[in-house]
Amino acid sequence: MTQSSSFQNINQPVGVVADIEGVSLTGEDRGFLKQPEISGLIFFARNYESPEQLKALTRELRELRPDLLLTVDQEGGRVQRFREGFTLFEPMLSYEPIYNTAPQQGVELAELAGHLLASELIQHGVDLTYAPVLDIERDLSRVIGDRAFGHSVEAVTELASAWCRGLAKAGMASVGKHFPGHGAVEADSHLELPVDPRAREQLNMDIQPFQSLIARGTLQGLMPAHVVYPAVDPYHTAGFSSLWLRDILRTQIGFTGVIFSDDLSMEGAASGGDFYQRSIAAASAGANALVVCNNRAAATEVVRAVRDLHSHGIEPLSLNNLKPAEEGTCLDEAGKENARQRLAEHQLIRDYTN
Repeated sequence: MTQSSSFQNINQPVGVVADIEGVSLTGEDRGFLKQPEISGLIFFARNYESPEQLKALTRELRELRPDLLLTVDQEGGRVQRFREGFTLFEPMLSYEPIYNTAPQQGVELAELAGHLLASELIQHGVDLTYAPVLDIERDLSRVIGDRAFGHSVEAVTELASAWCRGLAKAGMASVGKHFPGHGAVEADSHLELPVDPRAREQLNMDIQPFQSLIARGTLQGLMPAHVVYPAVDPYHTAGFSSLWLRDILRTQIGFTGVIFSDDLSMEGAASGGDFYQRSIAAASAGANALVVCNNRAAATEVVRAVRDLHSHGIEPLSLNNLKPAEEGTCLDEAGKENARQRLAEHQLIRDYTN
């Protein structure tokens, strides 16, 4: 198969989401980020020192590339890149006991937490967090665990929907993960390649929260799992599977938003080949935004792959539609303090003193 023929089934816009090493831009970073193939940037804890430093960094990035989407993994619990100077949220699983005894209260608190988290990010110049986690917790997965909203379809669906409504109040989009569900596999796809051996009927239960939030118009982005599901596609992880992304997610479920690959440098992505090959494989499967982290040499190869795609007529990816909506309203200082007080009353944030 020639290189150009391998591009023929790619008909969606494609771009790159990459990262930087430090707390400010180097000359190398500037040159790298000016490449038009790069559509977004993802921050890590190493990029953060203080609220003032983060505001300065995001201002610098806006001056360099006003169109760049600035993103982070900021869920709460153990996945929270910005800590000092930000509200420290308890893991999302903390909402389930409240929801089980007082559903309306659980939903209201989840929405309030989403509004607070999004307000803090937007006020520091960050556009998007890769959340919510829509995996159903089964007390098995090492990587999901208390990152999930609950142990049932209902709890995950209703609490995550409420949390997303909170994001939307501030103007922030929502990115669901890890489609079609990572909660039933023990292995961590950052380190190894997990396989979920369950039958399609069981997988359909895990898909339900994704399907519900898509039907409600709640999700603007989605990130697939680096997991193999032999009942559907025995040869590819979901992120490299056109069966999962094109046939099921796009055609059957009707998702029209942005598909982010999970980090192409993760061990679970190794089944896709080298970084150039992984990029083409992810795009061929249906991904829009190719995410590559913690490896500038790998990111350079991903950019090269996307440049080749663009040279063959594939549309460049703009992520401007995922930037905070102008009609959103972030909580002011008094509103944030009131939100923290209420969440602290239910042990949903840490290290809070009023």
